[in-house]
Amino acid sequence: MPCNPTLAIEARGLRKDFGTKTAVADLSLNVQPGEVFGFLGPNGAGKTTAVKMFLGLVTPTCGEGRLLGAPLGDWQGRARVGFLPEHFRFHEWLTAQEFLRLHAELYGMQDKRVRNRIPELLELVGLEEHASRKLRQFSKGMLQRIGLAQALLNDPELVILDEPTSGLDPVGRRLVRDIIRELRQRGTAVFLNSHLLSEVEITCDRVAFIKHGQVLQVSPLNQLVAGELTVAVRARPLHPEVVAGLSRWSQRVRVDGEHLELTLSHESDLPAVNRYLVEQGVEVFALRPQQLSLEDLFIQIVGTDGGL
Repeated sequence: MPCNPTLAIEARGLRKDFGTKTAVADLSLNVQPGEVFGFLGPNGAGKTTAVKMFLGLVTPTCGEGRLLGAPLGDWQGRARVGFLPEHFRFHEWLTAQEFLRLHAELYGMQDKRVRNRIPELLELVGLEEHASRKLRQFSKGMLQRIGLAQALLNDPELVILDEPTSGLDPVGRRLVRDIIRELRQRGTAVFLNSHLLSEVEITCDRVAFIKHGQVLQVSPLNQLVAGELTVAVRARPLHPEVVAGLSRWSQRVRVDGEHLELTLSHESDLPAVNRYLVEQGVEVFALRPQQLSLEDLFIQIVGTDGGL
């Protein structure tokens, strides 16, 4: 695979088989520097296995990939990555300060830099007053925050966050969003896996939808959300031939008595739909457009057989 050293993550046809079971079938995607990339799919879709392949924790059965220009598994790539796993197990007998110092030593960071960096991060995640408390005394939300501080310790060029807002209250979720925005502004790529689609919708630049170990679609989020919209119409009479004529604007039309619901590719189609119904002798009592949420789009693209 031709190397593109400017990409944070580059994957081409990655596959991972565990015996007769295929966890990831055909994974191809690129993550740009300074973008926040959402990774969405139902449970068992292969998201965790994909992340482990990126980090060199699992060797692909076939396919190619690079992390910050280095082959998957190469220490030079991993040394520039920060990672917060979903199911973390921290050293509960250490204080917050000791925990971060341990990870700084694992990164090989210079002592002078560590002395400044640890207080910076504790303040960033709102734990400066708990620097000397042992992790066993931390709540789940506090552990999530110290885990995020650990992921940022080495000033990474790529941060991989698996459920970073799990266990956080609204204030904590806002703090994480603010940190992600700051990372983006600094040119740091963020690879985000989250069950909270509302968080992804607020935070991400692009999203990939994955199912059964295969990427179904990769799209800029603003194009997805700003595109299709659902329109609820109350009108009568809705004869079958009139409803069939709406196919020129929508392939998804549902009728229940006087209630009609259809999906349009753009709001500019609304006047034409309204005009068509009136010209067909239909009395339109209400026409309410509603932009599709990321949850609606997720169900459309991935389906309903399995939750996030």
